[in-house]
Amino acid sequence: MAAENAAPRKAAAKKVVVFDYGFGNVRSAERALARVGADVEITRDFDEALNADGLLVPGVGAFSACMKGLKEARGDWVVGRRLSGGRPVMGICVGMQILFERGIEHGVESEGLDEWPGTVGPLKADVVPHMGWNTVDAPAGSELFKGLDADQRYYFVHSYAVHDWTLEVANPAMRAPLVTWATHGEPFVAAVENGALWATQFHPEKSGDAGAQLLKNWIGTL
Repeated sequence: MAAENAAPRKAAAKKVVVFDYGFGNVRSAERALARVGADVEITRDFDEALNADGLLVPGVGAFSACMKGLKEARGDWVVGRRLSGGRPVMGICVGMQILFERGIEHGVESEGLDEWPGTVGPLKADVVPHMGWNTVDAPAGSELFKGLDADQRYYFVHSYAVHDWTLEVANPAMRAPLVTWATHGEPFVAAVENGALWATQFHPEKSGDAGAQLLKNWIGTL
């Protein structure tokens, strides 16, 4: 009888590692993730990052510097190993940009992680950097933006972006990536949902309640 009346067991919080390689707002990300119920650790420990339920890769500054820092921390190996096993990874801002094939800043070309084809290049707009709140155009069926209004605004800080999405899915049985766009002077990729790999150009950890809902949506898929 006691077993029948027992309260349902609360599900354990998902373990999320914020990868600390020296180029990201790790404390802001930690607070935002904890706010929506994740068990968060900031670390560059290889095994902890590899075995967490989710891995968040932040990024601020120059593409080439972020890539250098990530490689020095073995983050390129962590991301590759996790994705080869279908384990979730999310990139934010430059942490999204380095997932692409290459970046070009001030005429200097740097190799990215090449998880997606494409080039990160300068934004062509009257005002750069793109700093402040902006809307996005999310595709139908998006899990990342589930429950969020179409006119919701998110916080951006960047001078570079991906302007073309070129990845094609040859196998019709596989779900095509969902690409979200935003416009500042010209259209650019604002977010991607591609199997275990998700990313945003904007900062969900600085986007208030909307950003919290977005992170909650990601954690819900882990």
